Amino acid sequence: MLTTTTIDAAVRAALEEDAPWGDITGEVFVPAEARADAQLRAREDGVLSGGEVFARAFTLTDPGIEVAVHLGEGETFAAGQVLATVSGPARGVLRAERIALNFTQRMSGIATLTRAFVDAVDGRTRIADTRKTTPGLRAFEKHAVVCGGGSSHRFGLSDAVMVKDNHLGVLAGAGADVTAALMAARERLGHTTMIEVEVDRLDQIPAVLDGGADIVMLDNFSLEDLRRGVTLIGDRAIVEASGNVTLETVAAIADTGVDVISSGALTHSVRAIDLGLDLVLDRAAGEADGRSDGSAEGRADSSAAGRTDGTTDGSPEGLTDGWSRAAAD
Repeated sequence: MLTTTTIDAAVRAALEEDAPWGDITGEVFVPAEARADAQLRAREDGVLSGGEVFARAFTLTDPGIEVAVHLGEGETFAAGQVLATVSGPARGVLRAERIALNFTQRMSGIATLTRAFVDAVDGRTRIADTRKTTPGLRAFEKHAVVCGGGSSHRFGLSDAVMVKDNHLGVLAGAGADVTAALMAARERLGHTTMIEVEVDRLDQIPAVLDGGADIVMLDNFSLEDLRRGVTLIGDRAIVEASGNVTLETVAAIADTGVDVISSGALTHSVRAIDLGLDLVLDRAAGEADGRSDGSAEGRADSSAAGRTDGTTDGSPEGLTDGWSRAAAD
């Protein structure tokens, strides 16, 4: 789903959007020979997604930058944990920083929320995403759902037949019979293509089953009607529940016996995880500041001018926070 080609195309576009004529701050303020080491550090607990994307933002900016990602996709992390390290020409590190964070924070936010949904249903049903994704970033966001333990619904319109309420409305307006239309569609499809039909009332289910639907989506049903729908459908089709699914409601929906719960909230309403790139300048920066011992104290002092959070004690938590807090820029 998320290939290197897809990653590179999106990351290149993001880098071009961010610096179409170059990074003028870096070019006039940062010495060309300066190098930097940085750590991707979690500010809160979460689930990682987008490690490769994070790395490619830097290496596409400058092939001389080295990135080591310390966690695998889908692994959990704790606040304060170092998730990746970056080392290379300072101009490139600073230029790629925001793009790398933007991708990884959003993807990890999706993975973290998905994991919460999956944990809430405790194996009773499958959690799936929808097509309610950011345009151009669907592969990234669906990958993140899988990292969180969820399942990808159809990737796009080319993957499966999904007859929604507006399709049914068109059929009704034309005076067509739903059962006959589904049977005719089946004749035109290959044997590996699934047919899913969305219904919003119990009385729509028999015609859909008679038409041979593989999956019946019960959209915006009450909990009681979900139970009735599950009983009515039995083993004739997979039962999917959707519509206004939240972390607060998903466990009760799972209790009704549905096979799948799909939620657009996994991707369209997610909060980015708070990650930061903590930058520590190397010995050359300490010497430029009048220090030649390359000590931790020298590195802390050289970064203090860049802090915006008021931290001045040189502690690891405060070191260069002002350069690259996730909320900055």
